[in-house]
Amino acid sequence: MSEEKKKDFIREAIDADIAEGRFDGRVHTRFPPEPNGYLHIGHAKAFGLNFQIAEDFGGKCNLRFDDTNPTKESTEFVDAIIEDIKWMGYDWEDRLFYASDYYETLFDYAMQLIDAGKAYVDDLSGDEIREYRGTLKEPGKPSPWRDRSPEENRTLFQEMRDGKHPDGSKVLRAKIDMASPNINMRDPVMYRILRAHHHRTGDAWCIYPMYDWAHGQSDSLESITHSLCSLEFEDHRPLYEWFLENLGIYAPRQIEFARLKLTNTVMSKRKLRTLVEEGVVDGWDDPRMPTLSGMRRRGYPPAAIKDFLSRMGVAKRDSVIDIAQLEFSVRENLNKNAPRVMAVLKPLKVVITNYPEDQVEHFTAINNPEDESAGTRELPFSREIYVETTDFWEDPPKKFHRLGPGREVRLKHAYYITFQEAIKNDAGEVVELRCTYDPESRGASTPDGRKVRGTIHWVSVPHAKDAEVRNYDRLFLTDAPDTEENWQESVNPDALETLQGAKVEPSLAEADPGSGYQFMRHGYYALENKPTSGDKLIFHRTVPLRDSWGKTQKKS
Repeated sequence: MSEEKKKDFIREAIDADIAEGRFDGRVHTRFPPEPNGYLHIGHAKAFGLNFQIAEDFGGKCNLRFDDTNPTKESTEFVDAIIEDIKWMGYDWEDRLFYASDYYETLFDYAMQLIDAGKAYVDDLSGDEIREYRGTLKEPGKPSPWRDRSPEENRTLFQEMRDGKHPDGSKVLRAKIDMASPNINMRDPVMYRILRAHHHRTGDAWCIYPMYDWAHGQSDSLESITHSLCSLEFEDHRPLYEWFLENLGIYAPRQIEFARLKLTNTVMSKRKLRTLVEEGVVDGWDDPRMPTLSGMRRRGYPPAAIKDFLSRMGVAKRDSVIDIAQLEFSVRENLNKNAPRVMAVLKPLKVVITNYPEDQVEHFTAINNPEDESAGTRELPFSREIYVETTDFWEDPPKKFHRLGPGREVRLKHAYYITFQEAIKNDAGEVVELRCTYDPESRGASTPDGRKVRGTIHWVSVPHAKDAEVRNYDRLFLTDAPDTEENWQESVNPDALETLQGAKVEPSLAEADPGSGYQFMRHGYYALENKPTSGDKLIFHRTVPLRDSWGKTQKKS
């Protein structure tokens, strides 16, 4: 293990455990997602930490689904989580588990606490339980059913399992301390009656364990050594340890770390679900979402996400990270690895009047100047080409170095052309340019050595491929939407710009779904990774060539 990785407090704690001989020197972690939504980048920090620590210490890491709430869970979410973790490059080998694997054992453990007088069946309603629990300033008060005998509790709990009581009519609670300053210790609910179809166990159970009850015992059953949790579970740790101690079973060590929080982003799974269900976004894998499936579709490389998380490190206290830092890691990765191609997003036709009508030439273009091994490709060139509409001004300012009256520009990889005439439609809009080219400037160089300050990209009209281009911006306009009561009001209405009618060079017709490119002068784009109909190519903008958000915000 590198010295760099030893510096964070979790690895220091594990080093100390190994030195003391705790857990016989073993390191065995786990990632325990609830299958009630798709994973986002915050989860990537959590599972990356668990898998990486296991690797660093020569240990193991399990993937375990804490599937204790059938009303919100599904096989779709299980499959998506598995796909995301594999995409990020992690392998749990044969250690895939579910909390539902342990339902029978958890039931027996609950009976054990009942027999010891440490758990009881309560008839209070949910609202009454909350009322009796008290507040941060006032202690709770005991339920009228708190002192039921172990024999009565055992009978009632078995009846709960057998379906003899209605949903919500009874719960099983741990008998701890209603005056505890930690509200989690005030007789927490362990089981509730819930007739709901479970994605794995079907209708075999009508009682389901609460997360806090299933979590620690599942860790124990899997012989986990270090239960790494985010900070919101710090107040739950005494309960985690109380259950294990009072059951007299093997006890892992729980260590909490700060969650990942990004500006202009919501990380609450409930809020992400709301965005999906209310149609604010187009599904969990919408490229505007912070989900890993959304980032994959948008073209974020897994290595870039890992680089970002590595730069952020592991902390003991929450902080908010500027999303521009994530985009920096993505941009840096793509700059090294993404092939350069030409795409005209808002095309304007150019006719080169002195170029032979039936002639087609091919120019050799370097795929990536940052990577010699990327090789080259051939670009077809013809009398008619597309350029960007913004590359022509009828009345250009002095420092405008593109096409305009009397202006000469360099076509990337090809020739110098000079503007001659603008063709307009009846509305006075420019719809076509007429230009001439210099045959001596092939490869954009001339024998006379003259220099042209402007270089623009282009695509040959007869060879161009039709494309739809989707440009993305921040999904939220405010830095911390997660903290706002009316968080949906800060959704950015301009987070998606769809450009129909874009033209791209023909090499992209053979591109693999999900592959990433740099569109010269525009940014980094990825080809849609989902099946599409028709011949039109769909590209998602991964990141711009540079961070422009800060400048935009300052101007506004």
